[in-house]
Amino acid sequence: MILLMAEIDVQLVQGPVNADDACPPVPDGCGGECIFLGRTRSETNDVHGGLIALEYDAYGPMAAGEIARLAREAAEACDCSYIGVRHSIGRVAVGEASVLVRVHAGHRDQAFRACRRVIDELKASAPIWKRECWEDGSTWQDGTPVPAGEDNG
Repeated sequence: MILLMAEIDVQLVQGPVNADDACPPVPDGCGGECIFLGRTRSETNDVHGGLIALEYDAYGPMAAGEIARLAREAAEACDCSYIGVRHSIGRVAVGEASVLVRVHAGHRDQAFRACRRVIDELKASAPIWKRECWEDGSTWQDGTPVPAGEDNG
């Protein structure tokens, strides 16, 4: 299957995202769909107590443009028909999702590779900042990508 141009759909949204976001009809010839949904997990800080929420801020136009560029490159490299990304801006409570990457491709391997590439590169280069809101204070967090092949569970 030869794909002429993938559809890229990137949006920064206020508040949490959900698994139904970025969900167009599956294009003909796509047998693989991969969805990554990143949630705020419960954590405890030795100084500030339990995590209540994350608050995201971004330089919107630059962040959306950078994510779209990453998605286009992943779609081309992995031969995908569609890549949709939603990233939260604002408050995302523990248990809620802040980022969604959805990929449609001809086969599962292409979809998995593209999905992993987009989330890892987004975390490394998109101008999006995360503030951790604890029971007693807040801290800013630097994002770091997970090296390929590692599982930090």
